[in-house]
Amino acid sequence: MSLQEYARKRRFGHTPEPVGATGTRRSRRSIFVVQLHHASVRHYDFRLEMDGALKSWAVPKGPSLRAGEKRLAVQVEDHPLEYATFAGDIPAGHYGAGHVDVFDHGVWSCDGDPLEALAAGKIDFVLHGGKLGGGWKLIRTAKPAAKPQWLLLKRDDEYAADAEADDLVDAPAPAGWKGRRPSGPEKPVGTAAKPGGAKSAARKSTTAASSTAPAKATGVKSARATAGPSPARRRKTDWHRRAAALDGARPLRGDTGFAPQLATLRGSPPTGDHWLHELKWDGYRLLARIDDGKARLRSRNGLDWTADYPEIVVALEGLGVASASLDGELIALDAQGRNSFSALQRTIEGTANATLRYVVFDLPSLAGIDLTGTRLDARKALLEKLLAGAPQDVLAYSQHIADHGAEVFAASRKQAMEGIISKAIDAPYTPGRSSTWLKIKHAQTDEFIVVGFTAPKGSRVGFGSLLVATRDAGQLKYLGRVGTGFDDALLRDLGIRLRRLSRDEATVSLPPHVPFAAREVTWVAPELVVEVAFRGWGKEGLLRQASYQRMREDKDPADVGASEVEGTKVDRQNVRDQATARLTSPDKLIYPAEKITKQQVAEYYRAVAARLLPEVVQRPLSLLRCPDGVQGQCFFQKHHAASLGGRVHAVAIKERGGARAEYVYIDDLDGLLDLVQMNVLELHPWGARIEDVEHPDRLVFDLDPGDGVPWSAVRAGARDVRARLDEIGLASFLRLSGGKGVHVVVPIAPGPGWSETKAFCEAFADAMATHAPDRYVATASKAKRGGVIFIDWLRNSRGATSVASWSLRARPGAAVAMPLRWDELGRTRSGADYPLARALRRAASLRGDPWTGWQDAQRQELAKLSRADQQV
Repeated sequence: MSLQEYARKRRFGHTPEPVGATGTRRSRRSIFVVQLHHASVRHYDFRLEMDGALKSWAVPKGPSLRAGEKRLAVQVEDHPLEYATFAGDIPAGHYGAGHVDVFDHGVWSCDGDPLEALAAGKIDFVLHGGKLGGGWKLIRTAKPAAKPQWLLLKRDDEYAADAEADDLVDAPAPAGWKGRRPSGPEKPVGTAAKPGGAKSAARKSTTAASSTAPAKATGVKSARATAGPSPARRRKTDWHRRAAALDGARPLRGDTGFAPQLATLRGSPPTGDHWLHELKWDGYRLLARIDDGKARLRSRNGLDWTADYPEIVVALEGLGVASASLDGELIALDAQGRNSFSALQRTIEGTANATLRYVVFDLPSLAGIDLTGTRLDARKALLEKLLAGAPQDVLAYSQHIADHGAEVFAASRKQAMEGIISKAIDAPYTPGRSSTWLKIKHAQTDEFIVVGFTAPKGSRVGFGSLLVATRDAGQLKYLGRVGTGFDDALLRDLGIRLRRLSRDEATVSLPPHVPFAAREVTWVAPELVVEVAFRGWGKEGLLRQASYQRMREDKDPADVGASEVEGTKVDRQNVRDQATARLTSPDKLIYPAEKITKQQVAEYYRAVAARLLPEVVQRPLSLLRCPDGVQGQCFFQKHHAASLGGRVHAVAIKERGGARAEYVYIDDLDGLLDLVQMNVLELHPWGARIEDVEHPDRLVFDLDPGDGVPWSAVRAGARDVRARLDEIGLASFLRLSGGKGVHVVVPIAPGPGWSETKAFCEAFADAMATHAPDRYVATASKAKRGGVIFIDWLRNSRGATSVASWSLRARPGAAVAMPLRWDELGRTRSGADYPLARALRRAASLRGDPWTGWQDAQRQELAKLSRADQQV
């Protein structure tokens, strides 16, 4: 059938029914709706989405929940998808005149092609609705009739019950229903709903974090099965009082929506009992919000998923709270009860019927109380109590283990999980990417935007390889090809989807060294995001050994480029435009001799932010402030003050006496520009990050030449330090200090404490001075530094800092601390070789990172350091 018959029977403009047209929706999870129609003959309309329309049957007696009980279902004309939310009155004199109400609404699935099953006359399917759940059958009869006649019957499963549809008419409205519900004639009602009539699905005592057995197919079994705690228990639980009692809790004000907290990628689990560790679920981030007892769901990028997962909505509404915000992951379990992303995607597409589960790991608000300022462990304890009575096959609490991160990570590998999420136990809930949530994965993966594809060769179908890109300063940047990880079915299906997005104009510029011609590429609109596993980066900055993992329907292409990697890249998308800061006294001369104003300082930091920020974000900072310019009085500041601006943050760090003090850190360009507004010229970061200040991740050797030492000797000294570090297996990187000397920087894996790293650096410097006392000294005494180079190892003490790469120096000349490749050292003339104007030109023309290899070198272990004084 088609919608032509539907349109022929109706006079649109006189009836409120939707005109409609065949089409597709964002979600490929097929919907169903059952409507109670008070026409000349009262009946139920049973509708299943197929092929862009609602296949429809009139069921005179309504569906029966008794297993095997047959109900006549007369197939009628197809209805448009918009009809799924229709409720209202069809005027007298029109086809189907009478009142229509939505009885139930949800999603459905079946094994195989539903259109083939329809043509064969036997549809075996599963409903996930607010009142109807489990397995059902539609079987076409051979009885001659003007309209095809079918039999609708319930399969014998835990959703079967001794009940009729009429028994459930007065049960709560279906979850996620968006239609109108105008007043209408009083509806005939059968016996009262029987909440205990349906069989309750077996609930396992284990949570999602420890469950290994598959749960039963989800859906609504009965009011008792889905409502969670009993009404009496709900009345006894004063969630508002419990939430308000937590330290840091406050009344919720304004919009109850929330932006999700995001984890930063890290190579190894953090240590210490102030960290807890959860399994990293392989699914889609799902944010839930309950207002006035009604639940809504949305994806991380803001898509409304309420109607797509009615089983979850019903379970949330069964918690019995008036308001709440929950954060978690939508996952699927395969036949063996294992977390499976592919099963999730197939279920969403309607080609599989895996168990879906909402694993909840945080509670930003509850019962009108904002909990974002409370400790994580307190929020999780309250969340666990809230979910205690929920159906565990639908809603599950994400368990955790405190400390023992390495063991949890190893166990996650054995369970074939993606990795773990480590969270600071006392941290508040902070929207955006945060260093208090860390994700540690077993494989290196990232998300990229598909910008084109090549043609298949030989027997390959669909396409040859995908061309992928990321966003860099607002522009798409080509990163390589992905040619493995696809099966034939995916090649065909994705190939069809790609061709629908094809375009003539090139989506990105290809670098000259790629091993194919642009004419071989079919370009596509940058609308698809894929997750790719890879083995690092090649010399030209392209992906190595890239393999397709999955399509990320939940990720917005506009968000790709916001790096999740700790201590490497930062969000460079529109980095020059994203920040705003009110700059007072923009014409104030900061460098009078060079006629450089405060406005020009701000413009410099904005221009180099993509290169500077990885050096300083989420590290304690010492700031050199010059309120009257470099010729006035400048001073260092390390402690936080509200006057620095709302986008400059504080982190509590224990000081020598045991007291904790608030140190400065920033997260982004906004924070950086707030510092510029407060006349900060120099930024000096710690050698450790704020979430683990006791374990440095870099060492700095500052070569400070005494009077009379020529620059050639400084260059030779830097090469000498590098060579000796190479001998003990440590890669090092070069920076002009912006002053008299150079810095040799060594990344290391966090692990050794400050005393251990400081001892190594002291021993290294002493060994250099002992080996060549006519060239080097390892003591800070100025009396001993004339004519030699002081190898300053004191930068590696707890609380000591070094100037950041790309930071201005507060000295006449406006020089910049400049990172270099080692092969550039010979062309330098001093440590202040890059004044502001030259640094800007370098930032604009520089291709790639001069510190190529830094990310790999971050894995360098302390075991190599312990042999330093024997090998230097």
